[in-house]
Amino acid sequence: MLVSAKEMLTKAKAGHYAVGQFNINNLEWTKAILQTAQECNSPVILGVSEGAGKYMCGFKTVASMVKAMVEDLKITVPVALHLDHGSYEGAKACIEAGFSSIMFDGSHYPIDENVAKTTELVSICEEKGISIEAEVGAIGGEEDGVVGAGECADPDECKMIADLGVTMLAAGIGNIHGKYPANWAGLSFSTLAAVQEKTGAMPLVLHGGTGIPAEQIKKAIDLGVSKINVNTECQLAFAAATRGYVEAGKDLKGKGFDPRKLLAPGVEAIKATVKEKMELFGSVNKA
Repeated sequence: MLVSAKEMLTKAKAGHYAVGQFNINNLEWTKAILQTAQECNSPVILGVSEGAGKYMCGFKTVASMVKAMVEDLKITVPVALHLDHGSYEGAKACIEAGFSSIMFDGSHYPIDENVAKTTELVSICEEKGISIEAEVGAIGGEEDGVVGAGECADPDECKMIADLGVTMLAAGIGNIHGKYPANWAGLSFSTLAAVQEKTGAMPLVLHGGTGIPAEQIKKAIDLGVSKINVNTECQLAFAAATRGYVEAGKDLKGKGFDPRKLLAPGVEAIKATVKEKMELFGSVNKA
């Protein structure tokens, strides 16, 4: 059964750890993350971007697959299925499809329009028991065509959005999606501290978790970050393991071309990455 992310993140904030959101791209990805969460006895959030949702034949297909997999794999840890960087239309479609959590990314709208659209979605989510994430200050890098320069959020605007009743808030603190460039200045902890001061008990979200040094991750958790998103790191691990399998010629031996064998090293690499992140975030045995 899928759950809202509210309870797991409230517990994480109070316990000074973070729950990982790991983006899914197909069946293998979903299975690997769910099995690792169960093995680590950790709550988990499965993130789905609009592009990945489209790739997997639509949000209804994704929701049906995840619900069936949770049941068939006998997953007992809390699992939230979450729309990542959703548009207004995408958020409504995911609510309809049976997601248990959504993100409405209104950061590119003027603040008044962001407030109006977020307010409407908060009302719908409250009625249905779904958690909702909002964003203030664009996250840098590119994700599904959404490009941001990694600017820092205005703490007063963060409070304005937090006061609308959202479950969690993503505030830009110099973080970016994808690989971090060599000249990256690091996270702005002064911004994070100011946002935390304004938003109080609100769980804060750190996007672009790939490539942020461990000590900065831990400091961010100490300053109120309760949800950390990881996507690129799993993709890189999967690609490297798959390349290694092919370069070693294993796909040419016996039935090594069978997709179940061909994809197996990549799946194990995802599992190892997810486990490492859950340990770093402190969510192991917190289910």
